[in-house]
Amino acid sequence: MTSRKSAITTIAAGALAALPAIGHHSEAGYDSESVAAFEGTVTHYGWRNPHVYITVEATNEAGETVEWLVETGATPIMARSGWTPQSLAPGDVVSVRGHPDKRAGKYGVILLSLTKEDGTVLAQVHGATEPPDAVATSLAGVWRGVPSSIGSFGRALNSTPLTAAGEAARASYDYMADMRAAECIAPQSPRIITSNVLYLSEIEIGDDIVYIRSEYLDAVRAVHMDGRGHPENVEPTPQGHSIGRWEDDALVVDTVAFAEQQSVNGQGVPSSPQKHTIERYALSDDGRRLTIDVFLEDPVYLAEPFSGTLEWQYSPTLSFHSYNCDPEISSIFLQ
Repeated sequence: MTSRKSAITTIAAGALAALPAIGHHSEAGYDSESVAAFEGTVTHYGWRNPHVYITVEATNEAGETVEWLVETGATPIMARSGWTPQSLAPGDVVSVRGHPDKRAGKYGVILLSLTKEDGTVLAQVHGATEPPDAVATSLAGVWRGVPSSIGSFGRALNSTPLTAAGEAARASYDYMADMRAAECIAPQSPRIITSNVLYLSEIEIGDDIVYIRSEYLDAVRAVHMDGRGHPENVEPTPQGHSIGRWEDDALVVDTVAFAEQQSVNGQGVPSSPQKHTIERYALSDDGRRLTIDVFLEDPVYLAEPFSGTLEWQYSPTLSFHSYNCDPEISSIFLQ
């Protein structure tokens, strides 16, 4: 492998040049300004969520044998990037490039590219989820977030004036102490409806109930369409209690009784049981996109209500995957 090191590095760099930056729930622990490159032998390849982890035995600069922990994306993302459970096996010799762990003495990277002995380059490819040019006739189906609209939505939400409690929560927020992801708990709206730049969403319409599902952590929102109101003293849950109605062909979803969660009303801003959201899902005239208007109020943390709009694109040929989060794997990023 040593004689081929330069060639392999060149192949990996060429493949990476075309890749956009990809958000990642634990990338805060890695140095995005540096790249670590090493060659070694795969000792473990785990096709599990929330991250596919690879361990690679290599030799460090002191000539010692060390084991690198290579973190990648979740299986739905990796599958759409061309990976399978059979992509690697123990004994495979590979060249790896990634952003290194910020902690001194830790042999860990978040993957940029992996090159096999036969020259095959594997990476987490954001462009692999680009939707087809398809037309929907209703809200039902599989949808993917439009990155530009979700980026604008997030920036606007992060600019919302906060109460003193909200300011204090943002200032003291410790990403690595947020146990929601480590415990495989899906984030609530609006965070969950902005997670589908990498993950898909699916809408199923029934007579008395509409389900809005996300691949991310298998979130399921049940929207009751039978005319009921919100019950009194309803127990807060991660996704809250939702009731809905039709306004012509648009779906209006009213949700209360959210359980308290960290960093879901903007970066570092938690939610409270007083949180209330209204979302309006409307199909575009050409049938290719959903426009989602969001109203959010949470008087405990937000000094004023927030209103914003984002878009999803119809993506019927993309496969919607189960997440099946494994708490043992999810907790690795905290270690």
